[in-house]
Order: sequence, then structure tokens, then C-alpha cells
Amino acid sequence: MAELPFVPIRIAVLTVSDTRSLAEDRSGAVLVERLEAAGHVLADRAIVTDDQPGIEARLRGWIADPGVDAVISTGGTGLTGRDVTVEAHEAVYEKSIPAFGTLFTMISFQKIGTSAIQSRACAGVAGGTYLFALPGSPGACKDAWDGILAAQLDLRHRPCNFVEIMPRLEEHRRK
Repeated sequence: MAELPFVPIRIAVLTVSDTRSLAEDRSGAVLVERLEAAGHVLADRAIVTDDQPGIEARLRGWIADPGVDAVISTGGTGLTGRDVTVEAHEAVYEKSIPAFGTLFTMISFQKIGTSAIQSRACAGVAGGTYLFALPGSPGACKDAWDGILAAQLDLRHRPCNFVEIMPRLEEHRRK
């Protein structure tokens, strides 16, 4: 079988924080650094506050944008009252990807032990766009990218990956 070519995808990075600016956003910077080093394109980057309607609006805007293939958010996945990123993501998902959270927890457990239980990392698909919600720490963003996303967002990864099914994510709308 011939080697498949690398196919860059367009990824938007969203940081959910009441206190960070772009200059102070270490987690978003980790994601941008890794996605660009892998050969992907940074489609957009934004910071929104821990406000569910605001997070949903930003996600919906990128879902509607044909120049965005995936969104990775960081922050707001914990258990406190202000942590509403997961609820915002779930409100826009057409389909969830439950194994993403499971796999992230497995990877996190190897690094931080039982503290991994406090993360609600999640993923889903809406409007043909992949959506990933990660914790707000740089270490968690590194773990998610290095342990899951780098492979799943690479067409060459076998036996399967998210990129190869991108053209079929919207096939139900073409009937």
C-alpha cells in the first residue's frame, strides 16, 4: 500500500478563562505550537469568559465557518460552578465521541494518578466540525495533543483516524 500524504486541517483554538489574555494563555500557546509543528493550519484563536452562551456562540460561529475543520478548547472542564465548557460543547454536538474522554482520562491517570477523575474532557462533532474540550493546564493540552490528537488528526495514522472520515461527516445532509 502506498504511503498516504499528510493532509493539513484547519484548527481553531479557544481558551475559556475569566482572567487570561492571549499574552498569558500558555495552554492555548501549547496547542498552537503543536498543531503548527505538525503541519496543520491555525484557522483562528480566541479567548472567551466562562459563560455558557458565549462559549456556545463562539463554537457555533466556527462550526458554520467552512474554513474551520476542528476546534480545540482549553479550560472550563473541571467541577466548579464556573466550569461550563463541557455543557456548552454538549449543547452544540450532533454526535459525541465518548471514548475521547475515556482515553484522555487513561493518559492523565498515568501522569497525575487519581486526580485525573476531576477532568471532564470531551469531544464531539457538529456541522462536520470536530470539537475537543480540554482542561486548562498546559500539561493536559500536551497530553491530549501528544497522546490522542496528533495521531487522530493525521490521515496517515492507521488503522483509522478522524481525517479520513471528514468527507462523510455530513453525508446525512446530502440525501
